[in-house]
Amino acid sequence: MLARETTPSAIVRYLDQYVIGQTEAKKILAVAVYSHYRKIATFQNDKGTIAKSNVLLVGPSGTGKTLLCDTLSRMLKVPFVTADATSLAQTKYVNEEIEAVLQRLLEKADGNIENAQHGIIFIDEIDKLKATNAQSRAISGESVQHALLKIMEGAPVKLKNDQYIDTSNILFICGGAFVGLENIMSKTHGFGFIATSADDNQNILDRLNKRVKPTDLFEFGLIPEFTGRLPVVANLHPLTKAMLVSIMSVPRNSIYRQYIEIFRGEGVELSIGPRVFEQIAEIAIEYKTGARSLRGIFEELITPILYVVPDNPEISKVEIASLFEDARFFKKK
Repeated sequence: MLARETTPSAIVRYLDQYVIGQTEAKKILAVAVYSHYRKIATFQNDKGTIAKSNVLLVGPSGTGKTLLCDTLSRMLKVPFVTADATSLAQTKYVNEEIEAVLQRLLEKADGNIENAQHGIIFIDEIDKLKATNAQSRAISGESVQHALLKIMEGAPVKLKNDQYIDTSNILFICGGAFVGLENIMSKTHGFGFIATSADDNQNILDRLNKRVKPTDLFEFGLIPEFTGRLPVVANLHPLTKAMLVSIMSVPRNSIYRQYIEIFRGEGVELSIGPRVFEQIAEIAIEYKTGARSLRGIFEELITPILYVVPDNPEISKVEIASLFEDARFFKKK
């Protein structure tokens, strides 16, 4: 399934080109993905002998959960689809919705069942599936968790046209903000009482205390059987101002690089000063949506400029020094 050179460290290096920060989460995800596809290759003739290591990504909205999964699938060249847990919880026909997700995966694989069965499914907002008293049993978050158990573990699912897709080798990655989980963890974690000598590594205790335990997820509202299908947990941290600035300009497919190429196609050089990215990052922090709002603010900045440039072939360069100042236009000599 994986080329020999596709090691966990190689996966992280690839992710680094497109996803800013979240180093520890990248390492955990890279090892999980590496072991998943290695196990498939090694035990492909011994179905049912290995347990899947599906992944849970815990972190605030806009920290890169979907981007990490999408980037991984592009590197591995496997079909990838996303699903919304809240949408699953809003329908009485949960199993039909789950089948629709698998159908989309098959479509992403161009109808190739074998390829689809080695794909990745990302289910977002999984933290919204905890049951509340206001929900009817038929569409409760808990009932959706139960409905997902079978396919996450691995089972043949009948699709339209009487096709079957086996989910045994599909990697499921779930994500959620899990607001309030830190408070639960602060009450339940405490490995500090373990006696340590000077030779012991304090980092081990720190890692144990930071780790999300199954019991934390139980208390949050996920059922034990469901958390058991997500043995690998990675934490994503809130994005700092510096990280938000980097997101706009550093990755290979960053929005700034995209617009540099668009303007270059018009024969125009685009130059945006560092302060502009800082100002956009500051606004995004106020919005509290992580990286999600960066593109919208950036597009708002560029729109009036790109409206003018194509109609004025004499423009050779555009400089933007501040979000709150007009851009400077330079004409060809």
